[in-house]
Amino acid sequence: MDERSRKILKAIVEHYVKTVKPVGSKSLCKKFKLSSATIRNEMAELEKLGYIEKSHISSGRTPSKLGYEYYVENLMEPEKLTGTDVLKLQTIVNNKSLVLSDTISKCMEIISELTNYASVVLGSSAQENYLQQVNIIPIDDFKIVALVCTNRGIVENKKFNLDENTNIKELIKTSEIINKLLVGTPINEVSSRLEYEIKPIISKQLQDYETVYNIFYNAFSDFASDTKREMQVVGKTKILEQPEYSDATTIKRIACKLEDEEFIRSVVEDKDSEEIKVYIGEDSEVDENTTVIRRKYNINGEKGTIAIIGPKRMEYGKVFGLLNYVLDEVKKKDDTK
Repeated sequence: MDERSRKILKAIVEHYVKTVKPVGSKSLCKKFKLSSATIRNEMAELEKLGYIEKSHISSGRTPSKLGYEYYVENLMEPEKLTGTDVLKLQTIVNNKSLVLSDTISKCMEIISELTNYASVVLGSSAQENYLQQVNIIPIDDFKIVALVCTNRGIVENKKFNLDENTNIKELIKTSEIINKLLVGTPINEVSSRLEYEIKPIISKQLQDYETVYNIFYNAFSDFASDTKREMQVVGKTKILEQPEYSDATTIKRIACKLEDEEFIRSVVEDKDSEEIKVYIGEDSEVDENTTVIRRKYNINGEKGTIAIIGPKRMEYGKVFGLLNYVLDEVKKKDDTK
């Protein structure tokens, strides 16, 4: 494709994205200061090659799936953020009380708000979390909370009711043994190490060791059984406000898919080694008029995936600009720790 054809295709895509109106030769003549015959010939060639197609509602042309793909791969430029957008995202990034995963999740909520598209965050799996600390917090003589913390900042707590024979001091002593021997263990392996390493130790030191062992085993059991990566989906209804989704049947079909967590997980989860992947139209698996942009990240060993689900007529430059900014700023924040 020559330079003039590239510029005309870029103009067609960006005009349609902005206005949702098919593009005619007249508007392109004004933009490029070319004769209508020249523009029509260029558009005819682009149509012949499959980059644009006739509109059903006017004489203008709209980008095809192939046209969008060519635009994203060759013509699109990430947009610079507005001052307002930067301010909203920096408020989250600069919040020192947030761990990395929470910072990314909250930034993706902002991106959903700024674009009116759905955002997805797929965090690390249990295998990528390691035990950092376990604490026993007494509530009263017969109630305690077991607090489990991981290196990723994930905190799980479980309440336990104790019988009169269970000694809280024995529970606290066992937590100290676990912290001494098991810190740094993959969180989903802690339960098995409790049985083979901790249980033999406490059986020699504690009177009611079976009860104590069972409390800690239950505290870690959720981690052992949960091999799925944590997922957050925000703005599911925003995408349905786009003009592409105007009929009731389409809205219902897409709404059902967006409510299906397993479906969203399958769409967003890593299917290949590419860091950035754009699935347009049927390739998105959501709808022929939908695009999914997936971006993997690895910030100082913490891995995850972020994604945007929007119309095929997506503001690609804006979305790429926002995703790039968030990951760059979060990495800077993490590097300064």
